[in-house]
Amino acid sequence: MLKRLLGKPKPEANPLDTLEKLTETLEMLEKKESVLAKKAEVEVEKAKEFSKAKNKKAALQCLKRKKMLEQQIEQLGNYQLRIHDQMIMIEGAKATTETVGALRTGASLMKAMQKATNIDDVDKTMDEINEQTENMKQIQEALATPIGAAADFDEDELEAELEELESAELEEELLQPVGKTPAAPVHVPTVDQPTRPPPQKQTAEDDELAALQAEMTI
Repeated sequence: MLKRLLGKPKPEANPLDTLEKLTETLEMLEKKESVLAKKAEVEVEKAKEFSKAKNKKAALQCLKRKKMLEQQIEQLGNYQLRIHDQMIMIEGAKATTETVGALRTGASLMKAMQKATNIDDVDKTMDEINEQTENMKQIQEALATPIGAAADFDEDELEAELEELESAELEEELLQPVGKTPAAPVHVPTVDQPTRPPPQKQTAEDDELAALQAEMTI
């Protein structure tokens, strides 16, 4: 009985469906406005024709109808403005709702992650890591410790022996006599002697020429 009186609960409106419905209504109003504007233009043309025909009464009737159509056009313009305003408000509310929902989801996720990660568990994990690190350090130190005969050597004694060896080597270097450096050999460049041509053999013609020269001098 109570349900009948109160009626069925209305389903929640979907913003996308509402915006789509408002868009369709806006398009319908724009079409009506365009039709009324064309009718007003027709009434103006009729008034001009009646005025030319000297039918003043009919021309005034056309102008009255034009005024009525302009009032309807203005009213449709106001409707369109209201629908535009409502669409902007719905889009803004939709963006706000989505933003709040995203923030709420993020907050829930962070809360769940904090529950899964307890501060006591974090401290316990860090203690375990530090303990394992210390154990590993001790193991490495134990492996680096010399064993057997090398463990009996005294490091200080070895260093003292090394210093004695270095001192003795330095003294030997200081006691060595300074040697004289040999003079560098002087390089004398060699001069090539000109080669003389071998003596030529005297031919019979040369003998005759020499005899003729001797006769000329007598």
